[in-house]
Amino acid sequence: MSQIAITPKPPYYCVVFSSEMSASVEGYAEMAQTMVELAERQDGFLGMESAREQLGITVSYWRSLADIKAWKLNAEHIEAQRLGHEKWYAAFTLRIAKVERDYSFNGRSN
Repeated sequence: MSQIAITPKPPYYCVVFSSEMSASVEGYAEMAQTMVELAERQDGFLGMESAREQLGITVSYWRSLADIKAWKLNAEHIEAQRLGHEKWYAAFTLRIAKVERDYSFNGRSN
């Protein structure tokens, strides 16, 4: 993701996934791209922002907690989670929050 996600008027939810990569990253980039494409097709998905290096932060936006749970239980996502635990992540934290307000600035001249 290389741009700020366009989200609807609050309230909605965000999932913040912060991770530290392990030394083994083989297959990670491909799986990450697959997960982005899969999430984009998941009901309730609103958008995503991500910055990945040694410390990665991905924020995904969702319509409801039920939609987040459905994403967590998606079979392909479960496989990506398993590989993340076994191979790619040295550590991670996942946070879920309700977005009550959002503000934007676009300083680009048109």
